[in-house]
Amino acid sequence: MAVLGAGLTGAAPAPAEASPTAPTAPTEFSVLCTPTDPALDELSGLVAAGGRLYAVGDSGSDEAVAVLGPDCAVQQWIPVPVDPYDVEDMARGGDGRLWLSDTGDNRRRRETVALIAMSTDGSGGGSLHRLTYPDGPHDAETVLLGPDDVPVIVTKTFGGPSGIYRPEGGLTVHELAEPGPTPLEKLGELDLTALPADSGPDPDPDPDPDAPVSVAESLSRAVFTGGAVSHDGSVAAVRSYSHVHLFDVRGTSVGQALTGLPTESLVLPHQPQGEAVAFTESGDLVIASEARGGPLPPLLVLPDAVDRVRDSGVPAEGPQTEGAPSPDLSPGLVAIGLAVGFALLGGGMLLLRGLRRK
Repeated sequence: MAVLGAGLTGAAPAPAEASPTAPTAPTEFSVLCTPTDPALDELSGLVAAGGRLYAVGDSGSDEAVAVLGPDCAVQQWIPVPVDPYDVEDMARGGDGRLWLSDTGDNRRRRETVALIAMSTDGSGGGSLHRLTYPDGPHDAETVLLGPDDVPVIVTKTFGGPSGIYRPEGGLTVHELAEPGPTPLEKLGELDLTALPADSGPDPDPDPDPDAPVSVAESLSRAVFTGGAVSHDGSVAAVRSYSHVHLFDVRGTSVGQALTGLPTESLVLPHQPQGEAVAFTESGDLVIASEARGGPLPPLLVLPDAVDRVRDSGVPAEGPQTEGAPSPDLSPGLVAIGLAVGFALLGGGMLLLRGLRRK
Protein backbone atom coordinates (compact mmCIF):
# COMPACT_ATOMS: atom_id res chain seq x y z
CA MET A 1 0.00 0.00 0.00
CA ALA A 2 1.47 3.33 -1.10
CA VAL A 3 -0.35 5.71 1.19
CA LEU A 4 1.36 8.87 -0.03
CA GLY A 5 2.54 7.57 -3.38
CA ALA A 6 2.18 8.58 -7.00
CA GLY A 7 -1.04 9.86 -8.54
CA LEU A 8 -3.50 7.85 -10.61
CA THR A 9 -3.78 8.41 -14.32
CA GLY A 10 -6.07 7.41 -17.13
CA ALA A 11 -9.60 8.20 -18.22
CA ALA A 12 -12.68 6.01 -18.11
CA PRO A 13 -16.03 6.00 -19.87
CA ALA A 14 -18.90 8.03 -18.45
CA PRO A 15 -21.04 6.24 -15.86
CA ALA A 16 -24.59 5.00 -16.27
CA GLU A 17 -27.43 5.15 -13.79
CA ALA A 18 -27.29 3.51 -10.34
CA SER A 19 -29.72 2.44 -7.64
CA PRO A 20 -29.43 2.77 -3.85
CA THR A 21 -27.15 0.27 -2.15
CA ALA A 22 -26.87 -0.51 1.54
CA PRO A 23 -23.78 0.83 3.34
CA THR A 24 -21.21 -1.88 3.99
CA ALA A 25 -19.23 -2.57 7.15
CA PRO A 26 -15.78 -0.96 7.73
CA THR A 27 -13.55 -4.01 7.47
CA GLU A 28 -10.65 -2.50 5.49
CA PHE A 29 -9.67 0.62 7.43
CA SER A 30 -6.36 0.52 9.29
CA VAL A 31 -4.28 2.95 11.32
CA LEU A 32 -2.05 5.20 9.23
CA CYS A 33 -0.44 7.12 12.09
CA THR A 34 -1.39 8.94 15.28
CA PRO A 35 -0.81 12.67 15.83
CA THR A 36 0.97 13.71 19.01
CA ASP A 37 0.79 17.51 18.88
CA PRO A 38 -2.07 18.66 21.15
CA ALA A 39 -2.74 21.56 18.79
CA LEU A 40 -4.38 19.01 16.49
CA ASP A 41 -7.11 18.10 18.95
CA GLU A 42 -9.76 19.79 16.78
CA LEU A 43 -8.56 18.50 13.40
CA SER A 44 -11.31 19.30 10.93
CA GLY A 45 -9.79 19.58 7.43
CA LEU A 46 -7.24 17.35 5.68
CA VAL A 47 -5.35 17.34 2.36
CA ALA A 48 -2.80 14.79 1.14
CA ALA A 49 -0.33 16.01 -1.49
CA GLY A 50 3.33 15.69 -2.36
CA GLY A 51 3.98 12.97 0.19
CA ARG A 52 2.67 15.17 3.00
CA LEU A 53 -0.52 15.66 4.94
CA TYR A 54 -1.90 19.15 5.57
CA ALA A 55 -4.24 19.47 8.55
CA VAL A 56 -6.26 22.33 9.99
CA GLY A 57 -8.49 22.67 13.03
CA ASP A 58 -11.78 24.50 13.23
CA SER A 59 -12.80 27.62 15.14
CA GLY A 60 -10.25 28.51 17.80
CA SER A 61 -7.50 26.36 16.32
CA ASP A 62 -7.57 27.44 12.68
CA GLU A 63 -4.89 30.13 12.67
CA ALA A 64 -2.30 27.81 11.08
CA VAL A 65 -2.12 24.69 8.91
CA ALA A 66 0.02 21.80 10.13
CA VAL A 67 2.29 19.95 7.72
CA LEU A 68 2.49 16.31 8.82
CA GLY A 69 5.01 13.69 7.88
CA PRO A 70 4.17 10.02 7.21
CA ASP A 71 4.27 9.40 10.98
CA CYS A 72 1.82 12.25 11.70
CA ALA A 73 4.58 14.30 13.36
CA VAL A 74 4.23 18.06 12.72
CA GLN A 75 7.04 19.19 10.43
CA GLN A 76 5.89 22.78 10.06
CA TRP A 77 3.08 25.18 10.95
CA ILE A 78 2.01 27.50 8.11
CA PRO A 79 0.15 30.61 9.34
CA VAL A 80 -3.21 31.25 7.70
CA PRO A 81 -2.77 34.60 5.91
CA VAL A 82 -6.27 35.85 6.80
CA ASP A 83 -7.87 35.84 10.23
CA PRO A 84 -10.62 33.19 9.81
CA TYR A 85 -13.99 32.99 11.50
CA ASP A 86 -14.53 29.20 11.52
CA VAL A 87 -12.58 26.98 9.11
CA GLU A 88 -14.28 23.61 8.70
CA ASP A 89 -12.66 21.92 5.70
CA MET A 90 -9.81 22.26 3.23
CA ALA A 91 -9.12 21.35 -0.42
CA ARG A 92 -6.24 21.65 -2.85
CA GLY A 93 -6.56 23.59 -6.10
CA GLY A 94 -5.06 22.70 -9.45
CA ASP A 95 -2.28 25.24 -8.89
CA GLY A 96 -1.23 23.51 -5.65
CA ARG A 97 -2.62 26.13 -3.29
CA LEU A 98 -4.73 25.17 -0.30
CA TRP A 99 -8.29 26.46 -0.10
CA LEU A 100 -9.68 26.73 3.42
CA SER A 101 -13.44 26.55 3.79
CA ASP A 102 -14.28 29.29 6.29
CA THR A 103 -17.94 28.29 6.21
CA GLY A 104 -18.75 27.29 9.79
CA ASP A 105 -21.88 28.98 11.07
CA ASN A 106 -23.44 26.96 13.89
CA ARG A 107 -25.94 29.72 14.72
CA ARG A 108 -26.68 30.48 11.07
CA ARG A 109 -26.24 34.21 11.32
CA ARG A 110 -23.25 35.04 9.08
CA GLU A 111 -24.00 37.41 6.22
CA THR A 112 -21.04 36.01 4.28
CA VAL A 113 -18.84 32.94 4.41
CA ALA A 114 -15.45 32.66 2.71
CA LEU A 115 -12.80 30.64 0.96
CA ILE A 116 -9.22 31.45 1.93
CA ALA A 117 -6.39 30.65 -0.46
CA MET A 118 -2.87 30.07 0.85
CA SER A 119 0.41 28.69 -0.45
CA THR A 120 2.06 25.57 0.95
CA ASP A 121 5.61 26.95 0.91
CA GLY A 122 5.18 29.06 4.03
CA SER A 123 5.66 32.29 2.10
CA GLY A 124 2.60 33.83 3.73
CA GLY A 125 0.86 34.58 0.45
CA GLY A 126 -2.88 34.24 0.37
CA SER A 127 -6.24 35.80 -0.42
CA LEU A 128 -9.78 36.09 0.97
CA HIS A 129 -12.88 35.45 -1.15
CA ARG A 130 -16.24 36.07 0.52
CA LEU A 131 -19.38 34.24 -0.62
CA THR A 132 -23.12 34.72 -0.08
CA TYR A 133 -25.88 32.10 -0.17
CA PRO A 134 -28.97 32.86 -2.28
CA ASP A 135 -31.36 31.61 0.42
CA GLY A 136 -29.99 32.82 3.75
CA PRO A 137 -27.26 31.63 6.13
CA HIS A 138 -26.20 27.98 6.35
CA ASP A 139 -23.69 26.00 8.39
CA ALA A 140 -21.31 24.05 6.13
CA GLU A 141 -18.35 21.79 6.87
CA THR A 142 -17.77 20.33 3.41
CA VAL A 143 -15.93 21.80 0.42
CA LEU A 144 -14.85 19.93 -2.71
CA LEU A 145 -12.60 21.04 -5.58
CA GLY A 146 -12.60 18.96 -8.75
CA PRO A 147 -10.30 19.20 -11.77
CA ASP A 148 -12.31 22.18 -13.05
CA ASP A 149 -11.42 24.14 -9.87
CA VAL A 150 -15.09 25.02 -9.28
CA PRO A 151 -15.66 24.94 -5.51
CA VAL A 152 -18.68 22.97 -4.31
CA ILE A 153 -20.04 23.55 -0.80
CA VAL A 154 -22.37 21.09 0.93
CA THR A 155 -24.31 22.38 3.92
CA LYS A 156 -24.62 20.61 7.27
CA THR A 157 -28.29 19.96 7.96
CA PHE A 158 -30.05 18.00 10.69
CA GLY A 159 -33.29 16.21 9.84
CA GLY A 160 -33.40 16.84 6.09
CA PRO A 161 -31.48 17.16 2.82
CA SER A 162 -28.37 19.31 2.57
CA GLY A 163 -27.90 21.99 -0.07
CA ILE A 164 -25.24 21.82 -2.78
CA TYR A 165 -23.86 25.23 -3.78
CA ARG A 166 -21.26 26.63 -6.18
CA PRO A 167 -20.30 30.17 -7.27
CA GLU A 168 -22.93 31.63 -9.57
CA GLY A 169 -22.29 30.72 -13.19
CA GLY A 170 -19.78 28.03 -12.24
CA LEU A 171 -16.89 30.41 -11.51
CA THR A 172 -13.61 28.74 -10.60
CA VAL A 173 -11.66 29.64 -7.46
CA HIS A 174 -9.36 31.71 -9.67
CA GLU A 175 -12.31 33.84 -10.83
CA LEU A 176 -13.73 34.66 -7.41
CA ALA A 177 -13.82 38.31 -6.43
CA GLU A 178 -11.32 39.43 -3.79
CA PRO A 179 -12.58 40.02 -1.18
CA GLY A 180 -16.01 39.84 -2.80
CA PRO A 181 -18.61 38.78 -2.03
CA THR A 182 -19.39 36.42 -4.90
CA PRO A 183 -22.96 35.07 -4.94
CA LEU A 184 -23.49 31.31 -4.73
CA GLU A 185 -26.17 29.36 -6.58
CA LYS A 186 -27.89 26.17 -5.47
CA LEU A 187 -27.32 23.16 -7.71
CA GLY A 188 -29.59 20.78 -5.86
CA GLU A 189 -29.69 18.70 -2.71
CA LEU A 190 -27.73 15.83 -1.24
CA ASP A 191 -30.20 13.58 0.55
CA LEU A 192 -28.98 10.15 1.65
CA THR A 193 -31.57 9.48 4.35
CA ALA A 194 -33.39 7.14 1.94
CA LEU A 195 -30.55 4.64 1.49
CA PRO A 196 -31.29 1.09 2.65
CA ALA A 197 -30.30 0.15 6.20
CA ASP A 198 -26.62 -0.49 6.93
CA SER A 199 -25.26 -3.95 6.31
CA GLY A 200 -23.04 -5.29 9.08
CA PRO A 201 -20.26 -7.90 9.10
CA ASP A 202 -22.85 -10.57 8.12
CA PRO A 203 -25.29 -8.69 5.92
CA ASP A 204 -28.61 -10.13 4.88
CA PRO A 205 -27.96 -11.91 1.53
CA ASP A 206 -31.41 -10.83 0.37
CA PRO A 207 -32.06 -7.43 2.00
CA ASP A 208 -35.44 -5.78 1.75
CA PRO A 209 -34.91 -2.43 -0.03
CA ASP A 210 -38.17 -1.19 1.49
CA ALA A 211 -37.18 -1.99 5.08
CA PRO A 212 -37.56 1.06 7.35
CA VAL A 213 -34.44 2.98 8.34
CA SER A 214 -34.21 4.30 11.88
CA VAL A 215 -34.34 8.07 12.27
CA ALA A 216 -31.05 8.04 14.21
CA GLU A 217 -29.31 6.12 11.45
CA SER A 218 -30.66 8.30 8.66
CA LEU A 219 -29.53 11.40 10.52
CA SER A 220 -26.08 10.08 11.39
CA ARG A 221 -25.12 9.25 7.84
CA ALA A 222 -26.64 12.39 6.33
CA VAL A 223 -25.10 15.09 8.56
CA PHE A 224 -22.13 15.95 6.37
CA THR A 225 -18.83 16.98 7.96
CA GLY A 226 -16.18 16.87 5.22
CA GLY A 227 -15.44 16.17 1.58
CA ALA A 228 -12.64 15.43 -0.88
CA VAL A 229 -12.02 14.71 -4.56
CA SER A 230 -9.46 12.17 -5.76
CA HIS A 231 -6.32 13.51 -7.42
CA ASP A 232 -7.39 12.15 -10.81
CA GLY A 233 -10.80 13.76 -10.40
CA SER A 234 -12.78 10.55 -10.88
CA VAL A 235 -14.18 10.04 -7.36
CA ALA A 236 -15.69 12.38 -4.77
CA ALA A 237 -16.11 11.53 -1.09
CA VAL A 238 -18.52 13.13 1.36
CA ARG A 239 -18.38 11.96 4.95
CA SER A 240 -20.57 12.20 8.01
CA TYR A 241 -19.79 11.29 11.61
CA SER A 242 -20.50 7.63 10.87
CA HIS A 243 -20.30 7.06 7.09
CA VAL A 244 -18.35 7.95 3.97
CA HIS A 245 -20.19 8.16 0.65
CA LEU A 246 -18.21 7.67 -2.58
CA PHE A 247 -19.44 9.18 -5.85
CA ASP A 248 -18.27 8.37 -9.38
CA VAL A 249 -17.54 11.72 -11.03
CA ARG A 250 -16.47 10.43 -14.46
CA GLY A 251 -18.40 12.11 -17.24
CA THR A 252 -19.90 14.80 -15.02
CA SER A 253 -18.98 17.54 -12.56
CA VAL A 254 -18.58 17.14 -8.81
CA GLY A 255 -21.67 19.21 -8.08
CA GLN A 256 -23.83 17.24 -10.49
CA ALA A 257 -22.56 13.91 -9.19
CA LEU A 258 -23.58 14.82 -5.65
CA THR A 259 -27.20 15.40 -6.70
CA GLY A 260 -27.44 11.69 -7.46
CA LEU A 261 -26.71 8.57 -5.45
CA PRO A 262 -23.29 7.38 -4.24
CA THR A 263 -21.67 4.41 -5.91
CA GLU A 264 -20.86 3.08 -2.48
CA SER A 265 -21.49 4.05 1.14
CA LEU A 266 -19.26 2.70 3.90
CA VAL A 267 -19.83 2.55 7.63
CA LEU A 268 -16.80 4.17 9.27
CA PRO A 269 -14.93 2.88 12.31
CA HIS A 270 -15.82 4.76 15.48
CA GLN A 271 -14.17 8.17 15.82
CA PRO A 272 -14.76 10.71 18.61
CA GLN A 273 -15.92 13.38 16.14
CA GLY A 274 -14.94 12.50 12.59
CA GLU A 275 -14.84 15.52 10.30
CA ALA A 276 -11.87 15.22 7.93
CA VAL A 277 -11.36 13.16 4.77
CA ALA A 278 -8.74 13.21 2.00
CA PHE A 279 -7.50 11.16 -0.94
CA THR A 280 -3.81 10.36 -1.36
CA GLU A 281 -2.18 10.50 -4.78
CA SER A 282 -2.27 6.70 -4.92
CA GLY A 283 -6.03 6.64 -4.43
CA ASP A 284 -6.26 5.68 -0.76
CA LEU A 285 -8.81 7.38 1.49
CA VAL A 286 -7.69 8.92 4.80
CA ILE A 287 -10.07 10.00 7.57
CA ALA A 288 -9.36 11.99 10.72
CA SER A 289 -11.23 13.15 13.80
CA GLU A 290 -11.31 15.70 16.55
CA ALA A 291 -10.35 14.42 19.99
CA ARG A 292 -13.35 15.70 22.00
CA GLY A 293 -11.24 16.06 25.12
CA GLY A 294 -9.70 12.59 24.96
CA PRO A 295 -6.42 11.32 23.50
CA LEU A 296 -5.64 12.30 19.92
CA PRO A 297 -7.30 9.73 17.64
CA PRO A 298 -5.31 8.06 14.86
CA LEU A 299 -5.68 8.83 11.18
CA LEU A 300 -7.26 5.84 9.45
CA VAL A 301 -6.74 4.74 5.86
CA LEU A 302 -8.79 2.73 3.36
CA PRO A 303 -6.47 1.40 0.61
CA ASP A 304 -7.38 1.77 -3.05
CA ALA A 305 -10.66 3.60 -2.47
CA VAL A 306 -10.55 5.15 -5.95
CA ASP A 307 -10.08 1.77 -7.64
CA ARG A 308 -12.87 0.41 -5.48
CA VAL A 309 -15.31 2.87 -7.04
CA ARG A 310 -13.92 2.71 -10.57
CA ASP A 311 -14.05 -1.09 -10.62
CA SER A 312 -17.35 -1.48 -8.80
CA GLY A 313 -19.54 -1.47 -11.86
CA VAL A 314 -22.15 0.58 -9.95
CA PRO A 315 -21.56 4.16 -11.14
CA ALA A 316 -23.42 7.16 -9.82
CA GLU A 317 -26.88 8.26 -10.85
CA GLY A 318 -27.21 11.27 -13.11
CA PRO A 319 -28.22 14.69 -11.78
CA GLN A 320 -31.60 15.18 -10.21
CA THR A 321 -33.62 18.33 -10.52
CA GLU A 322 -33.73 20.53 -7.48
CA GLY A 323 -36.60 19.61 -5.21
CA ALA A 324 -37.08 16.11 -6.70
CA PRO A 325 -38.51 13.59 -4.21
CA SER A 326 -36.12 11.20 -2.52
CA PRO A 327 -36.44 7.56 -3.66
CA ASP A 328 -38.17 5.03 -1.42
CA LEU A 329 -38.69 7.46 1.46
CA SER A 330 -42.28 7.67 2.59
CA PRO A 331 -43.80 11.04 3.58
CA GLY A 332 -44.32 9.63 7.07
CA LEU A 333 -40.63 8.88 7.54
CA VAL A 334 -39.74 12.31 6.18
CA ALA A 335 -42.02 13.91 8.74
CA ILE A 336 -40.61 11.78 11.56
CA GLY A 337 -37.04 12.56 10.54
CA LEU A 338 -37.69 16.29 10.36
CA ALA A 339 -39.55 16.33 13.67
CA VAL A 340 -36.86 14.42 15.50
CA GLY A 341 -34.09 16.43 13.87
CA PHE A 342 -35.56 19.74 14.96
CA ALA A 343 -36.30 18.35 18.42
CA LEU A 344 -32.64 17.39 18.75
CA LEU A 345 -31.58 20.90 17.83
CA GLY A 346 -34.07 22.66 20.07
CA GLY A 347 -33.61 20.42 23.10
CA GLY A 348 -29.87 19.88 22.77
CA MET A 349 -30.27 16.08 22.90
CA LEU A 350 -27.44 13.96 21.54
CA LEU A 351 -28.73 10.97 19.61
CA LEU A 352 -25.59 10.79 17.51
CA ARG A 353 -22.20 10.06 18.97
CA GLY A 354 -19.74 12.74 18.07
CA LEU A 355 -22.14 15.67 17.61
CA ARG A 356 -20.37 18.99 17.91
CA ARG A 357 -19.94 20.51 21.38
CA LYS A 358 -19.95 24.16 20.42
